[in-house]
Amino acid sequence: MKLRTVFGLAWCVLGIAAAPAAALEGDAPPPEANALTLQECYALARERSETLAIHQEIIRETEGRFLQALSGALPRLSFSASQKWQDGNGGSSSTLPRVPERKFTVTQPLFSGFKEFAAMAGSRAERREREHERAQAEQLLLVDVSDAFYQLAAYQQDVKVLEAIHAALDDRLGQLKERERLGRSRQSELVSTEAQLRRLEAEQERVQSLERVARQILAFLTGLDGATVAADDPSQPIALGQEVSYVAKSDLRPDVQSAQDAWQVSVQAVNIARAQWFPTVSAESNYYTKRVGATADVDWDALIKVDVPIFQGGKAYGGTSEAAAKARQARLVLLRTQREAAHDIRQLYAQLQGAQERTRALQEALHASEEEYRLEAEDERLNLVNHLDVLDALQRLQDARRELLASQYEAKRLYWRLQAATGETL
Repeated sequence: MKLRTVFGLAWCVLGIAAAPAAALEGDAPPPEANALTLQECYALARERSETLAIHQEIIRETEGRFLQALSGALPRLSFSASQKWQDGNGGSSSTLPRVPERKFTVTQPLFSGFKEFAAMAGSRAERREREHERAQAEQLLLVDVSDAFYQLAAYQQDVKVLEAIHAALDDRLGQLKERERLGRSRQSELVSTEAQLRRLEAEQERVQSLERVARQILAFLTGLDGATVAADDPSQPIALGQEVSYVAKSDLRPDVQSAQDAWQVSVQAVNIARAQWFPTVSAESNYYTKRVGATADVDWDALIKVDVPIFQGGKAYGGTSEAAAKARQARLVLLRTQREAAHDIRQLYAQLQGAQERTRALQEALHASEEEYRLEAEDERLNLVNHLDVLDALQRLQDARRELLASQYEAKRLYWRLQAATGETL
């Protein structure tokens, strides 16, 4: 009878370890109904993001500025009508009481220091800059979505593990109560198991709270309340290439390309400022549909105008110096952005590499904890250890499983951060 009881005790405690193990080992758990993948979450977040919509409107704003710059090089056509009243009743236009005039005017800038072409080149560079800023916003959104996605996935799995542990401990507590009533277990074993169960319930409340927060964050990004996620198998290894291949992509990052275009915009601003030193040449032609007086028979006239700046009180020099200083600042910003991009990639690569090493170490720790627990259960069957020793081994086993799960999902989050840092997106 005593031998059957000891065997029953060992199998019961082994069941505590087996339940959560099934949730972490082997195939990934089947996705829940209406569970979202990372790609689906990101697509919903892009549609919902006001930030991306704002960047799109800024791009349209730069298109408007390009058209304004283009207009400086194109001819301008206008129609004007005037009616002049004056004292006099003579035959000439200077003494007529009413002097009406109607005309079409065409004005064509011929030369203005090429500032129109510089303005158009600057507008094109500015548009590219805004497009790169929008791409960077998309990558930052991917980081936010992937963080919320894998945090929620980790908490969902942690909740399942804790529920399995709770069910096993609750069953174990019921058996210990019966054994304590029969005098086959000490009361201290019962109290210790009940205390562990209550601590587990407190941990469940904490993890469930974190799960709700992660779910709210994902709902804020995607617009779907109460969504669950269908994450890939956390134990699936991440294919990590050589560091140099990731760093080589730093110049392709949107923030680096945006800084490059911003520098080009400032260079064109210098060219526009230098145009103040050059003469301006323009042509103007008028076609009259209504004239009176001595010029009544003159249907058209043409004019070429040359304006040569001689002295402007230092305005041209000051404007050129200011634009050149801003161009040098933009160049320094570009260099800093390039260095920060390479540093960011190296840092994330090192963090991901460290997370993978930690995951491998935790996997070995889990195997060691499983072996420790197996030996403790065997010793309990031989009456070499008591129930409290087995519970301690079980606690270490479950801690190892939960730490491994958290490390695996942390590696997933770092992987997508590295992808975004190298300019990649979904």
